[in-house]
Amino acid sequence: MTSNSSGTRAGTAREIQITFDCADPAALAAFWAEALGYKLQDPPGDFRTWDEALDAMGVPPERRNDASAVVDPAGDGPRLFFQRVPEPKQAKNRVHLDVRAAPGLTGDARMAALEAEAERLVSHGAARLQRFEPAPPLGAGHIIMADPEGNEFCLD
Repeated sequence: MTSNSSGTRAGTAREIQITFDCADPAALAAFWAEALGYKLQDPPGDFRTWDEALDAMGVPPERRNDASAVVDPAGDGPRLFFQRVPEPKQAKNRVHLDVRAAPGLTGDARMAALEAEAERLVSHGAARLQRFEPAPPLGAGHIIMADPEGNEFCLD
């Protein structure tokens, strides 16, 4: 393989991490772990808990919710990283996640599956924003949601 100007080998995919700026990393990480079937990232090394690891690192209690991360338990999906920022969300997302809640389903069955997932996520702090009905041939139907801090995502 040849290298390109960035130093990566041509044809080699890079791992990605999706980063969320937020006010409460622990709470948002817990929401997205629930939404995606992810888990909180394990503490580093031989530490049994994050509190043990953060104690050893000298992180003061008031800084322990500065960041959090969730990972796919199977190791296939991207890591989601949540970092505390001082400013609130101010505009519509330019990039959003599509949560595939009804793969392979069409019509009424698809929309029923999306509605059930929307209801489940609302019970965990999400907000339902708008429903788009199926519009064949290209529009299968989807529901726009917002996570507990207002970041838009779609159930599709």
